[in-house]
Amino acid sequence: MTIDTFPRPGWQTCLMKEIAFTKMTARPGRSIANLVALARSFAALTLVAAAAITGPTTAQTMPTAQEPAQTAATLLEKHSELAAQLTSNAYGRPLYLESSETSSMVNGNAYAVLDSPFGTVSSTLKSPRRWCDVMILHINTKYCQASTDASPAVLNVNIGKKTEQELADAFALEFSFRLASSTPDFLHVRLNADKGPLGTSNYRIELRAAPLPGGKTFMHLRYSYGYGMAGRIAMQGYLATLGSGKVGFTQVGEGQKQGYVGGMRGAVERNTMRYYLAIEAYLASLGRPPEQQFNARLDHWFKATEQYARQLHEVDKSSYVLMKHNEYRRQQNGSSN
Repeated sequence: MTIDTFPRPGWQTCLMKEIAFTKMTARPGRSIANLVALARSFAALTLVAAAAITGPTTAQTMPTAQEPAQTAATLLEKHSELAAQLTSNAYGRPLYLESSETSSMVNGNAYAVLDSPFGTVSSTLKSPRRWCDVMILHINTKYCQASTDASPAVLNVNIGKKTEQELADAFALEFSFRLASSTPDFLHVRLNADKGPLGTSNYRIELRAAPLPGGKTFMHLRYSYGYGMAGRIAMQGYLATLGSGKVGFTQVGEGQKQGYVGGMRGAVERNTMRYYLAIEAYLASLGRPPEQQFNARLDHWFKATEQYARQLHEVDKSSYVLMKHNEYRRQQNGSSN
């Protein structure tokens, strides 16, 4: 089984039993190599799930209710702290990206200056429906439908392969959408999905934004999720096979051993960057006539990701554009909002 023979949801329980049985019996022909092959299938889905979407890193834990309240002042303090990194960096844009990993979760953070006024950013990103229009730009997002009938609002999101895929073969995540704060000088949005495939959990997409002088906006985008034993087994197999060349953006090591971070941190960095560029692309399209906006977003997102081809290149532009037109049409036909 490979990433191209992407299995349907529900297969993972049988596969875990197969791995456990193989370990116990150690029958001829059921070697460690077989376990790695099985784990590769887990890993393909683990990284797809991480799609759902750089400086020193430290181990962090998931936020709790005891965290200090987030305000415009605390966010702008972070802007001042990162002034040098936002001005001069390897990205070619005012961006600072960082990640962290513990034994049970992985976390990515993007801090960026957006070329859009705060009023535009706030009115756009406090809307669940517009979040779906942002998220569909991500190469792994197959579908997003916003429902505002209940409180909190819900985003039903399907994530899958980087190529065309039926929704029945993609994984569904249900994000609750909470507008934690919306004032004239601060926006705080939280998206949370309690459960994901392969034992993953507590998916969080969190955005905070505050106005800057000159009609710009400072944004903090956080993307994180937790994982259990199945995810760890999957990643171990994946890192030894298909994922050996996949990297993130953080420079690690020294001298001749210096390179880019890989593993779960590399994956979360890639997807945090993809979500950030989707927000940037959506905002940049708003000055176009409505009938031109979707194509403008696709063009912006693809060109921006190609600037970081080492990390983000997956398909050619024509394949991406065709796939996204089909997915967006499916999304529009299925949306109730």
